[in-house]
Amino acid sequence: MQRDGCGMPGGGYPTDCELTEALRNRAMARNRPVERGAAWLAALPQARQIRLLLLDVDGVLTDGTITYTSGGGETKSFNTQDGLGIKLLQDSGVAVGIITARTSEAVARRAQDLRLAHVFQGKQDKLTVYESILKQTGLRPPQTGFMGDDLMDLPILNRVGLAVAPANAVAEIRQRVHYTTERGGGHGAVREVCDLILEAQGNLARMQATFDR
Repeated sequence: MQRDGCGMPGGGYPTDCELTEALRNRAMARNRPVERGAAWLAALPQARQIRLLLLDVDGVLTDGTITYTSGGGETKSFNTQDGLGIKLLQDSGVAVGIITARTSEAVARRAQDLRLAHVFQGKQDKLTVYESILKQTGLRPPQTGFMGDDLMDLPILNRVGLAVAPANAVAEIRQRVHYTTERGGGHGAVREVCDLILEAQGNLARMQATFDR
């Protein structure tokens, strides 16, 4: 009996034919474009203009869980895929920053590790911070994106060129944005929007190719 057109199996080891076919299938899979949904495709025009991506922290860069330590501090967990996505986006020329209402040493350390361009903690009035960033950078709202998950993020989401919500955002937010990620905050949602912007600007395949050697 033949198997996949490669002749009789030779014991428990793959034949040269099977190895060749496996390599060919792997190459084909590598070059096959990732299938994107209608929402992703619809958001590409907005993502194409972005030069600055701003992020909320709790519920976006994290899953929203806050754990208090016995010493009175708090801990947060961050996703490594989000971190790589942010670095790739920065390498492509898009700046990244955070605006959060809470203050945390963990967030300060994460921002330092990622070398974020704009870091604002303890800011209840996020819109004022956003407007000051526009003045500082000279960017226009259509060139900026923001990702938020709750009601206090609406003032910025209503103004930016690319408004994004993670899958775990409240319904009122998901109804108002250009794109809702398939993943939740703290679980790769930020990576998803980074990839969206990279693809819209024609940089995703080039960035990925640096790792595919």
